Amino acid sequence: MAEVQQRLQGLTTGYQNIQQGELNKPQLQNYVNSRQKLESQQQENKAVQKEFSGLKDEANIYKMVGPVLLKQDKTEAVLAVDGRLEYIEKEIKRVEKQIKDVEDKSDELRAQIMQAQSESQPQGQGAQPQAVA
Repeated sequence: MAEVQQRLQGLTTGYQNIQQGELNKPQLQNYVNSRQKLESQQQENKAVQKEFSGLKDEANIYKMVGPVLLKQDKTEAVLAVDGRLEYIEKEIKRVEKQIKDVEDKSDELRAQIMQAQSESQPQGQGAQPQAVA
């Protein structure tokens, strides 16, 4: 009985660690926040990409570098935005995998905790005699 209690305590501690994460910040919440930031960046870059598609090839494009605007070639700017979008999409997939991994691990521990709790309950509790009328 004591080993079941120790196992239950260990599983509960593991589950709490997953929920709290490092420095008392929930891991899952950090990943969700990261995904939201990436999606925001993705939308901004898609808007820039849409603007580029409406420009003529000879249009002037400027890139802000610190306090200075530098003239940039359109093809170079389009390639930079496309590359950024590709990188952001890969990062979103990576973060979504991390979210899924944390959720799966949390679900697995929760199931193990429930099983350990059911094992720790007295075995005769379910088979109590009923009064015959």
